Amino acid sequence: MHALLGGEELRDLLVERWGDGVAPAGKVERDRVAEIVFADPAELGWLESQLHPRVGERIAAWAGEHPNELRVAEVPLLFESGMEDAFDATLCVVADEDVRRRRAESQGKRLLEGREGRQLSQEEKATRADHVIRNDGSLEELQASIAELLETLRGGGATDRP
Repeated sequence: MHALLGGEELRDLLVERWGDGVAPAGKVERDRVAEIVFADPAELGWLESQLHPRVGERIAAWAGEHPNELRVAEVPLLFESGMEDAFDATLCVVADEDVRRRRAESQGKRLLEGREGRQLSQEEKATRADHVIRNDGSLEELQASIAELLETLRGGGATDRP
């Protein structure tokens, strides 16, 4: 999505819809877009109607360029958008709520409540996902868990769900 928001096509659509303030100096300000769409469900629906088909097209093209390889795509609204069937396996990374909030605040993320309100709960995503990784610890611990899962997906490890 970030690459799409940086492109001219989507930038022009956003400016046409919401005015020059969303892309001063020709660059989309994601915080401004977030303020608009999380304050108005109709605007969020419009944005998603523009983004989701483009994301799907990019993922399909990218997968076609890399046949027979392990491919990983980050899709924040995977289950909400109904795109999970496009993938052979799904992963949900979960963390305690206080850890998530602290991390978001340390990155200067605003409107976390508005974003969370549009997403399934972590518990629901974990139930739907094929694999679940807890991310309450260090970056090194997360990397080790991901490496273990990648080994499993490549066929070199146990297949028990974490």
